[in-house]
Amino acid sequence: MRAVLEIGGTHVTAALVDPLRTRVSRRIRRPLDARGNAEHILGTVVRCAADLQVPAGQVWGAAVPGPFDHEKGIARFEGVGKFDDLYGIDVRSVLLDGVWPRPSDVVFLNDAHAFLLGEWSAGAAVGHRRCVGITLGTGVGSAFLADGVVCREGPGVPPEGRVDLMYWSGAPLEHTVSRRAILARYGGDHGVDVRDIAVRAREGEAWAAHVLDEALAALGTVLARCVRDFGASAVVVGGAMALSWDLVGPALRTGLGDTPVGPRPGTLGADAALIGTAEYVGAAGR
Repeated sequence: MRAVLEIGGTHVTAALVDPLRTRVSRRIRRPLDARGNAEHILGTVVRCAADLQVPAGQVWGAAVPGPFDHEKGIARFEGVGKFDDLYGIDVRSVLLDGVWPRPSDVVFLNDAHAFLLGEWSAGAAVGHRRCVGITLGTGVGSAFLADGVVCREGPGVPPEGRVDLMYWSGAPLEHTVSRRAILARYGGDHGVDVRDIAVRAREGEAWAAHVLDEALAALGTVLARCVRDFGASAVVVGGAMALSWDLVGPALRTGLGDTPVGPRPGTLGADAALIGTAEYVGAAGR
């Protein structure tokens, strides 16, 4: 069994993953306030991991969103609206010192990479040598995978492998495709979230449908060249917005245009990042 963590903006999950069956055998999930102070955030993560009661000496894997120095285990969140109080903290050291029984090491990877590795191992990208993963939540996460290895450069791969660093209409993509951008474009009611806009679009509100179509078609258009040049045979989409696939899928397909590869939703749900993190730990020979 491999011990893994997924640290998200609203929750943290500690789990044991069976690498032979590529399935989650046990999990503990706790709510997490990403806008809280460092003591609260890291205390919640440590308690969640400790509650799993993994034998001492295990190597843990941890899927964490960026900005984060995944190699060193140091938080670099700044101005992104979540985890800002963690900036500069050595999260690896906190986990090594705080989790009991003590791990021998903690290795980190980006949460979008973990998602696509999971789908490549046991989900929607099984059998595809080259695939692209997109996660749609607070922002846009991305991953490019070749034979199970994350690619950060090469034909079709944007800088650092990050689609969010690409531009649309003269501005960073996240000015069009992100929770903040979609809510600003929609305007109107305070307290409305993207899921509410999706509900209104399904109920026939033309402006809600237009705002979502506009944002997601832009993402598809930006992705189209990446997909072609990378030689991907699968584009897998996850994250909170992917739950509204009846709206997300057609708009992305429109943006991708004549690209021969259509988008598909992930099939593993919340297990994708957990299974992908376990895959990463195994590939690292830990």
